[in-house]
Amino acid sequence: MSEPILRVEGLNKAFGGVTATEDLYFDVELGEIHAVIGPNGAGKTTLVAQLSGMMAPDSGRIVFDGQVINNLSAPQRSHIGLARSFQVTSVFRDFTALENVALSIQAHAGHSFRFWRYAATDPALTDPARKILGDVGLADRALVLAGNLAHGEQRQLEIAMALATGPKLLLLDEPTAGMGQEESERMRGFLNGIKGRYSMVLIEHDMDTVFSIADRVTVLVYGRAIATGTPAEIRGNAEVRAAYLGEDEVATDA
Repeated sequence: MSEPILRVEGLNKAFGGVTATEDLYFDVELGEIHAVIGPNGAGKTTLVAQLSGMMAPDSGRIVFDGQVINNLSAPQRSHIGLARSFQVTSVFRDFTALENVALSIQAHAGHSFRFWRYAATDPALTDPARKILGDVGLADRALVLAGNLAHGEQRQLEIAMALATGPKLLLLDEPTAGMGQEESERMRGFLNGIKGRYSMVLIEHDMDTVFSIADRVTVLVYGRAIATGTPAEIRGNAEVRAAYLGEDEVATDA
């Protein structure tokens, strides 16, 4: 088996007397969707911040594509292939969908946003941007201002902007946040459509999304991983069900 694209080894982070991640271990295989779930206060937000380079762990290692990245900044991590989407949509609302993606391509190449007008008309940027928009199902929305897109479309655009950096791994932070059932179903369909083409860490609260698209799931409780397994294994894990349902003893499904 090939080396995991991401390994988290003994990750610890505390704020005063509050432990956010505690001796956390998990890995992500190449091409895998690995979901991380847990109740409120489980440490998911802190984990995302440490993986993306927004926050340094107190101890432990993050190994990405064979390289220890603890000391790399968020932009440096982006340039070696780790792309993040945010829980709150972070698109440029006054630019079109096409311009948003073209800007991401331009920025990843190391050019300044000062030249965004060139990005909007340069075929070297707009041609691949149109292809990426097609990949995420927004081909017919390319010339619509991002601020005028529906919420679910804005989330798809944000992922398109992440894809524009040519990532090896996508770190998706609550991609269905704020979505209704229909939008969530479209997002699940989209993520299933790119499954296998990208490795993904999926931080998600929507269990329908998690159990329908994830290859493996890690469950956090108070910063500690209490279980990792397939969706079926996690569904049948009594400790996981007790953590979510607050039960001391939970019988597994027949």
